[in-house]
Amino acid sequence: MEQIDYSKEPENKIEFTRRFDKSYSKYAKIYDLLVKIFPIWKKWICQVIPYIEGRKVLEVSFGTGYLLTKYAAQYQTYGIDLNKDLIEITKKNLEKKNIKANLQQGNVEKLPFKNNFFDSIINTMAFTGYPDGKLAMNELIRVLKPKGKLIIVDFNYPKNRNRIGVFIAKFMGKSGDIIRDMDKLFKSFNLEYTDEEIGAFGSVHLYIAKNK
Repeated sequence: MEQIDYSKEPENKIEFTRRFDKSYSKYAKIYDLLVKIFPIWKKWICQVIPYIEGRKVLEVSFGTGYLLTKYAAQYQTYGIDLNKDLIEITKKNLEKKNIKANLQQGNVEKLPFKNNFFDSIINTMAFTGYPDGKLAMNELIRVLKPKGKLIIVDFNYPKNRNRIGVFIAKFMGKSGDIIRDMDKLFKSFNLEYTDEEIGAFGSVHLYIAKNK
C-alpha cells in the first residue's frame, strides 16, 4: 500500500492566497477553455447536481462558471469567487445562455451572507486551494441552513491507496494544492457525510455533508 502524506497548511496564508489569485488572473481565459473542452473534468464536477436540495443555492469558488450554467436557472442561485477576472468570464458565460445568478467577489474565509441562509452549498475543485481548511469549513457551515447540504468535489488520496491514484493526489499537492484529511475535518465539525470516489483512480472525491 502506498504511503501518504497530507499537506501542511501554509504559514503565510495571505501570500498563498495572493499567489493563487494572481495565477488565476494570468490564466483565466485558458482555464475557461480547458474546462469547456476537458470532458472528464466536466463529468466530475457535474456529479454534484443531483444532490442539490432546496431553493437557495450558493456556489463558492465557481471559477469560469461552467457548472453554474448547468443548474443555476433552476434555483435562486448565488456565487462567490475571489478572482475578479474569473467573475467577469462567468458573467459572460451566463449571459450567453440567458441565465441569471447573484455573483460577487469575496473570500471563503469571510462569506458576506447571514447565518443559516442557504439550502445547499457547492464547492468543486477549490477546497484544496484554501490555506485554512478549518476556517473555510466553519464559514461554509455558518451560512448553511440546519439540515442543509454541503457538496464538495476535490482531490484526495484513494481509499485503497492504489499507486496511480496516490501519484495523482501527490502530484496535485506538489503543484500547490493542499491535500487534507477530509474525514478528520468533517468529523471535527460533527458532520454526517458520505465520501464517494468518482474518478482519476480514486483521487477525485465527492463529499456530501449534512449540517446539524
